[in-house]
Amino acid sequence: MKTGVHPENYRLVAFKDMSNEDVFITKSTAEAKENITVDGVEYPLIKLEISRTSHPFYTGKTKLIDTAGRIDKFKNKYKKFKKDEKSE
Repeated sequence: MKTGVHPENYRLVAFKDMSNEDVFITKSTAEAKENITVDGVEYPLIKLEISRTSHPFYTGKTKLIDTAGRIDKFKNKYKKFKKDEKSE
């Protein structure tokens, strides 16, 4: 194996999904500022907003999006740019 290719800080790290509190452990070189204890062993902690346990693609569950509210916000925001029909 070629020397000097792989990073030296490759170690086990705990990743925590903050949306559902799921924790999984895998190898990583990511820098961590916090630690967490899992099954009596302390690991560096990386916090995630979404992971395989909470992403709609993997869970099969979709989230309801307020499209009507978003459309109304868009119309109100750009109402001032609308051309007057009387002036044409």
